[in-house]
Order: sequence, then structure tokens, then C-alpha cells
Amino acid sequence: MRTKSVFRQGVFAFEGQGLEKPARVDDALAYIVPFGSTTQAVYFRGGNFSDTLITVVLLRDGVPMRYFPIGAQGSIHVPLRVVEDLDGGTELDLLVAAPEGVNGSVVIDFGMVEV
Repeated sequence: MRTKSVFRQGVFAFEGQGLEKPARVDDALAYIVPFGSTTQAVYFRGGNFSDTLITVVLLRDGVPMRYFPIGAQGSIHVPLRVVEDLDGGTELDLLVAAPEGVNGSVVIDFGMVEV
């Protein structure tokens, strides 16, 4: 069985729209599982450079799938392996929710395995 590692990662600036209004920070964080493949999320790591709690929201087909709160000047590492298979055509995206008017940067490292 052939596998391929897939990553969505980088440092991204954000401006908070409200904790209940997650906003896209970069199109590069979106991913569509190729048809004929299955993907598993392996891990999420994130760091928050701001002085305020933020949340990175993983969307699956436009619906929140997981929430990753990251404390002020903090970091998080969440292993996700064996959580669930994502079938071909599934759309994933990572958004940031922060209090309105809060500006900062977030480091995102989201790893997946495509089978």
C-alpha cells in the first residue's frame, strides 16, 4: 500500500472577527482529499504569538470537526491518528477564531497521510 504525507503548515497573520466567527487566514490551509484516496489526520501542532487565547478550527465539508484552543503565547500538540478516515472529495480547511480586533500570528503544522 502506497502512502503520501500531506502537510498544511506555515506562519499566518490573523485579525480576530470574534470567537464565534472563525475566519480563513490563508487559502494554502485548505485541502481536498483526492477521489480514490482516503486520508487520515495524523497530528495538529500550533503556536499562538498573540497575548490572547485563540482557537484554530478544523472544518470538514464546511462543518467544524475539531477545535484546537491555543493559549496566549502558547502552543498545542494534538495526535489525531486513528481518529477517522476521510474519503475522497472531503474538503478540509483550517480557520482561526480570536476575539474581535485581536491581531497576531499563528504557527500551524497539520499533518495527514493519504492512502
